[in-house]
Amino acid sequence: MTTATEVELARAVRDHAGRLAAALVGLTGDFATAEDLVQDAVEAALTHWPVEGIPERPDAWLFTVARRRGLDLLKRRARYRTKLALLHWPAQPEPDDRLRLLFTCCHPALPRTGQIALTLRAVCGLTTAQVARAFLVTEATVGQRITRAKRKISEAGIPYRIPDPDELAGRLSEVLAVIYLLFNEGYLTTAGTASHDRDLADDAEFLADLLHRLMPTEPEVMGLLALIRLHQARAAARFDAEGRIIPLPAQDRGRWDRDAIEEAGALIARAAAHRRPGPYQLQAAIVACHAEAARWEDTDWPQILVLYTILLCVQPSPVTRLHRAVALRYADGPAAALAELDQLEDALDGYHLYHATRGELLRATGDPDAARAADERALALAANPAEIDLLRERLRWR
Repeated sequence: MTTATEVELARAVRDHAGRLAAALVGLTGDFATAEDLVQDAVEAALTHWPVEGIPERPDAWLFTVARRRGLDLLKRRARYRTKLALLHWPAQPEPDDRLRLLFTCCHPALPRTGQIALTLRAVCGLTTAQVARAFLVTEATVGQRITRAKRKISEAGIPYRIPDPDELAGRLSEVLAVIYLLFNEGYLTTAGTASHDRDLADDAEFLADLLHRLMPTEPEVMGLLALIRLHQARAAARFDAEGRIIPLPAQDRGRWDRDAIEEAGALIARAAAHRRPGPYQLQAAIVACHAEAARWEDTDWPQILVLYTILLCVQPSPVTRLHRAVALRYADGPAAALAELDQLEDALDGYHLYHATRGELLRATGDPDAARAADERALALAANPAEIDLLRERLRWR
């Protein structure tokens, strides 16, 4: 089997596994059983598809296998007759089934990191490696978190349902984080040979919109939806015909979706009216500063710097400090930004964007040898093909 076929196979399995889990949980009423059925179907696909080819309807094929396993299981249960009537194809889940499964996995009885890791793996279909890169931790650490979370759901008998309105707030933060990280993986994927995964990005936007319909007055939901739509508005201008990244200063802003930018701006305004600022609203406002600038030279860097400073107060993190340092470069100069980055070395030494940013700042402050070393370190850590190409190009010419 060729590498291209392996990538195609992995994508076909991943694209349908999450939806299959949602459908099976809806039919069996049991998360653990549904997950077992999904794994059985995936294992069967990995055995048969490399030889027989990917079927025309991968979703139907996977469901048929899972259904067969489910029938065998249900026959051993006293209530199997009722369930048998439900196990038929097509079994398209209700639109909110995946959202319901998100809330199931993001149960407050689970540790926060376990909630998010399990949901990204079991519901969204990301690999353990992709989840690990999202958290900037090892695969082994993520695997342990997922195992513990699954065990807790099974042992505690956590129900499969969207929680009552008074319970939503206790799970919303984690549900938002899952959708946000899912979008990030689509925006610049860390698996396979593609630079980005539009299907994953669209999936995240769909889930954010669905959540907004469930909670139409929640400002952070509006903020996340606006953030995703602002990034999606630039999709047509982000890569060239060969899939190489086009940096923001060089993008053709005439190709940006101005209607989507306007809609996102309206969402940000509605969220701000609630006077409950949160990290997604602030990130959306930052991206809006870029989206609303007619030219790169018109970017309001002082305003972006202020927004990042507020974001650091609301949700402090080394990655946010890294992004703030980029804004600091354009507001106060590269030396000030480099001094800020030097304080993040211990926290972000394993993060490729830290070293790539540091390389740019070192070059801007007149230290090309140190800049090259930073770029080489970034290249060793990078996983996205387009980012790898960009770093190689930088090293080739500088």
